[in-house]
Amino acid sequence: MSTVAAASFPLGAGTTLAELAQDPHPRLARLREREPVSWLPELDGWLVTRRDLALSVMRDAATFTVDDPRFSTAQVVGPSMLSLDGDQHARHRDPFTAPFRPREVRDGFASFIERETDRLVTALRPAGAGELRRAFAGPLAVAVVTEALGLTGTTPDTVLTWYDAIVRSVSDITAGHEAGAVGTTAYAQLRTAVEATVADRGGASLLVSAAGHLSVPEVASNAAVLMFGGIETTEAMITNALLHLLRHPDQLALVRADMGLLDGAIEESLRLEPGAAVVDRYATRDTVLGPATIREGDLVTVSLTGANRDPAVFPDPDRFDVRRENARLQLAFAHGPHYCLAAHLARLETRIALQHLLERLPDLCLDPDHPTAPHGLVFRKPPALHVLWDAGAGQGGPPVVR
Repeated sequence: MSTVAAASFPLGAGTTLAELAQDPHPRLARLREREPVSWLPELDGWLVTRRDLALSVMRDAATFTVDDPRFSTAQVVGPSMLSLDGDQHARHRDPFTAPFRPREVRDGFASFIERETDRLVTALRPAGAGELRRAFAGPLAVAVVTEALGLTGTTPDTVLTWYDAIVRSVSDITAGHEAGAVGTTAYAQLRTAVEATVADRGGASLLVSAAGHLSVPEVASNAAVLMFGGIETTEAMITNALLHLLRHPDQLALVRADMGLLDGAIEESLRLEPGAAVVDRYATRDTVLGPATIREGDLVTVSLTGANRDPAVFPDPDRFDVRRENARLQLAFAHGPHYCLAAHLARLETRIALQHLLERLPDLCLDPDHPTAPHGLVFRKPPALHVLWDAGAGQGGPPVVR
């Protein structure tokens, strides 16, 4: 993009990635109003912030594709449903869809999530204080992913080690650095575990089923993608929702009085602070999008965060309102062919997690000595979430999720 063309988007030219990582909402609001598709020199690409235009990009995989050599995740784990479009995308994704439909999620995962959540809360409760991102949301997300994948001979700790290493490599590539060998090593270990799981044909596993349609390397690459999404974004979803509720005592009181509002609270939190703030696409041809003329090969980044606060769809968009009637129009799970495969599982996991925390940790509140806020350019969540509760209050049994 030439300097002359960049001058056509002064707000974009003045936007820094540091600002978008720290507190993006004021800047995104200005961009959405005045430059809804803007060229950001620091991004070396376009940023889309208006909801209707975001939908246009995510729906049109023929014009805005993920299938590009620059796609960072594919550089670490190879081609997968995350980095393919068209028939190849469908071929990679379809073998994994059945277990993540609403009824199958409920039947297959609810009891496990209940048990694991109960175990974590029971261990936390006597202390009266804790950091719930690393001591609760993260371990729960890892446990559920481990259960979902059904990998032979692995534990949640092993899966977390692989995940951390792969994420570091993907982040290095995204930042323009060469990925370290640690991610390659971790992925090789994951692939070995997938091979062992697939070889154990007697096991009832999501991966064994997928191996009837995909090669073992393809199963492994998709397992890595499921692991990444299931841990990173679900941990953020739980942590961000809890932070929103605890920051707004009036809304928390509404939920405590009527747990039926918990789903609304989760959707509203996803709207205000999606765990995955952006999704990247690459233009396959010259095209016009809103006020911008986009060239073949250009990076087009959709700001899910910006689209989710579009006042044309969400009145008073910066307000957290657990009764917002159209909160489910949020785009935190993306849209189009790459809509999040495990959205129903993430919702169930978050609902059970929050209900256990609210019902079993009396007087749960933020720790005033450890203020926090979501942070991150691509993935947004609080670095830590310190909370307090009354450990001396009467202990009830685990809640029943309806």
